[in-house]
Amino acid sequence: MRVGIGHDLHPLVSGRPLVLGGVQIPHARGLQGHSDGDVLTHAIADALIGAAGDGDLGQWFPDSDDANRGANSLGLLREIASRLAQQGWHVGNVDASVVAQSPRLRPYLEEMRGNLASALSVASSAVNVKASSPEYVGSLGREDAIAAFATALIDRSGSTELGGLAPDFPGPAHA
Repeated sequence: MRVGIGHDLHPLVSGRPLVLGGVQIPHARGLQGHSDGDVLTHAIADALIGAAGDGDLGQWFPDSDDANRGANSLGLLREIASRLAQQGWHVGNVDASVVAQSPRLRPYLEEMRGNLASALSVASSAVNVKASSPEYVGSLGREDAIAAFATALIDRSGSTELGGLAPDFPGPAHA
């Protein structure tokens, strides 16, 4: 088993839709980026790539490549999951947090979770998405940007049961 961590932050700008976890959210501004700017999906992608020890999102999909301009981040995540699977890796679980002053994201979290689970070809129970407010502190609190953090567990056990752990995994030792 291997664990990776991911982080992404993009500024909010006028004239772009706000996309998080593949969900277009009504808001006056969206996230600047070469792709759709989906910081949540990017953080998860980096966590997975990092867990595999295979670079980072910018190396896999450089912003210098026009083929990635305006790319759907869920599509990129699908490709990452597929390429990791070809290397023998299975996604065990993902836990992610979005930090935004506004908009309130609670109404969209389940749809985000479903989109991400689908892109990763895992059960929705293997993906957790949370939202947090920066309480008006810093650039996130001023609504200049939105950030996301993620951790991911991958393994080569060959099992997708129990969040990627082998069915005979003994669990914690009891004294």
